[in-house]
Amino acid sequence: MRLKIVQAGELVLRQSARPLTNAEIGNSDLQRLIHDMRETMHDAAGVGLAAPQVGLPIQLAVLEDRPEGLADLTSQQLKERERSAVPFQVIINPTITYSSEERIEFFEGCLSLAGFAAIVPRSRMVRVDFLNQDGQRCSVEAQGWHARILQHEIDHLQGTLYIDRMRSRSFASLENVTRHWKGLTTADILSKLG
Repeated sequence: MRLKIVQAGELVLRQSARPLTNAEIGNSDLQRLIHDMRETMHDAAGVGLAAPQVGLPIQLAVLEDRPEGLADLTSQQLKERERSAVPFQVIINPTITYSSEERIEFFEGCLSLAGFAAIVPRSRMVRVDFLNQDGQRCSVEAQGWHARILQHEIDHLQGTLYIDRMRSRSFASLENVTRHWKGLTTADILSKLG
């Protein structure tokens, strides 16, 4: 079932989400929610979706960067972004450690700020410890685009949106990002924006 994605201005997007209990993780309702969130993320052509984005203040997010989503990017763009397909992941009650002081900047959008994007600095490498959909302890070390997705979704669980971290002069409609900045490097864009 496709869920409604709430938009900026909804209070749930600005609250810290509560951790899930072991009993909740084993519940069939949560398993159905995970399925519905995955379906909703795919329908919206997103690479991640956090429970607050569907109106639920719980520490749950799903992510997946499917190969078909990479098809429109050149090999240079994939290399620059350190982007490759990421298999479906469920993260529950995550904690994040920033493994690198190196920060990288790229345009980032959000399903809860439909139609807009901005350049957002993010840590290049992170480690995330979490529970999976079966309640098992897991960890992932990620870099590049995968690290960006994890940081974005975990921000949602803490009541933070990318606009809180963005380079404000780069904020634009997706139409204008494509029209003015397609094919340029982030450094070139920031130079032109001053």
